[in-house]
Amino acid sequence: MFIQTEATTDPAVMTFLPGRSVTGSGTAEFPDAGSAKDSPLAERLFEIDAVTAVALGPDHIAVTKAPDADWNEIKPVVLRAIMEHFMAGGPALLTGVGAAVGAGDGDGGEVAAQIEELIDTRIRPTVTQAGGNIAFKGYESGIVVLDLDGPAIGLKQPIQNMLQHYVPEVSAVRSYDDHQRLQKPEMNTPEALAVRQLLDDEVNPAVAAHGGHIALIDIKDDTVYIRLEGGCQGCGMADVTLKQGVAVSIRRVAPSIAHVLDVTDHAGGSNPYFQPGKGGASPV
Repeated sequence: MFIQTEATTDPAVMTFLPGRSVTGSGTAEFPDAGSAKDSPLAERLFEIDAVTAVALGPDHIAVTKAPDADWNEIKPVVLRAIMEHFMAGGPALLTGVGAAVGAGDGDGGEVAAQIEELIDTRIRPTVTQAGGNIAFKGYESGIVVLDLDGPAIGLKQPIQNMLQHYVPEVSAVRSYDDHQRLQKPEMNTPEALAVRQLLDDEVNPAVAAHGGHIALIDIKDDTVYIRLEGGCQGCGMADVTLKQGVAVSIRRVAPSIAHVLDVTDHAGGSNPYFQPGKGGASPV
C-alpha cells in the first residue's frame, strides 16, 4: 500500500492520501480524541501523542500536529497507523445511518435505515425491559455494529437472528467494543481469525442460550485473553466453562496457543446464569 503526503498552507496540517476511499463521500472532522468515538481510524491516529486533530474526506486524511512537534518524526508513525488500519480492513467511520457502509454500496443506506427501524420498534423495547441498552453504530458489508450494554450483551445472538430474519443482507451482528478491537493488526493473524471463528460459530451460540457471550479481547504471543459477558459474568460455573470448554476448543483450532486467560470482572456480574456455589453442568 502506497500512501502519498501533501503539505498544506497550514504548517501544522498534513494531508495523507491512501489511494483508496476514506469516507466515500462527505467529510468528518474530529477536533480532539473525545470526539472520535465514531471513527476507528481517527481513534487510532489520536493514539499518537503529537496528533491534536483529524479530518477525513472522500479520499484523504488531514492530520494536525501539536505546535512543538516535528513532522519528520511524526509522519512515519502516522503513515504506519493509516496503513495498519486499512490493511486490517477497518472502516474509517461508524455513524448512525449508512456512513459505515463501504464506498460503492449503493443500497447500504437503505439497509441501515431498515435495521435502525427494527431496532427502534422491535428490539429496543425488549432490551430495555431486560435492563439493558442498545444503540445502532453502523452497517458495513453485512456486518451490523451495535453498542450493547448490560443484559443486552447476552441478547446478541437473538438480536442477530431477528435482524437476519427481516433483513437477509445481514450476515452477523458485532458489538461496538468487539468491532473496535478487531481493527488491530494482531487480531487479524491466522490464530486470531481461527479463535474468532470458533467463538462466533461454536461457543457463543451455545452460551447465548444462557444469556451469555464470550469476547476475544486480545492475543499476545501464545496467550489469548477473553472476557465473559452477560449471563457468563459472575457465573458460578465460569471457571469450568473456561477450562473444560473454551480453552480446550481454542487450543484445538490454534495449537500455538498455550494459555487462555479470563480478564472478566466476575464480581461485577449482575445477572449470572449459575449463582456461585449452586453447581450444575457447564454451559459449554
